[in-house]
Amino acid sequence: MPMDWIWGLIGGLLIGTGGAIYLLGNGRIMGASGIIGGLIDGSGRSTAGERLIFLAGVVLLPVLLMPFYGVVDTHITDNWPVLAIAGMLVGTGTRLANGCTSGHGVCGMSRLSVRGFVATGCYILAGGIGVLVFRHLLGVI
Repeated sequence: MPMDWIWGLIGGLLIGTGGAIYLLGNGRIMGASGIIGGLIDGSGRSTAGERLIFLAGVVLLPVLLMPFYGVVDTHITDNWPVLAIAGMLVGTGTRLANGCTSGHGVCGMSRLSVRGFVATGCYILAGGIGVLVFRHLLGVI
């Protein structure tokens, strides 16, 4: 089995386990966009502490694991305007869908939520169209 697949499997297991622990620990869905959005728009003031701890873990864990991996090639573009536009498109999409890949794809689908399946299908389709347009038609990524 290729190492990329093994790392993907490990990452998926970690995300799924994190989602289960978050749900069992506080009864809420682990949706990263909702966690961040609640801090930005102020709707998550009552749970700001746990939201900040979650985000600190998302940021700090890769930093703590860096000594074990060395150089990691992400194949990400050096084109900063493209990265900025991509970030804005992802943020807009998660707000329009009331969730992101962790909320709908991981937690929603595992709970057999129809909304989770529909949202996941929509963002997979949008991602495919994005690759078609930005890589194959425009050549910017």
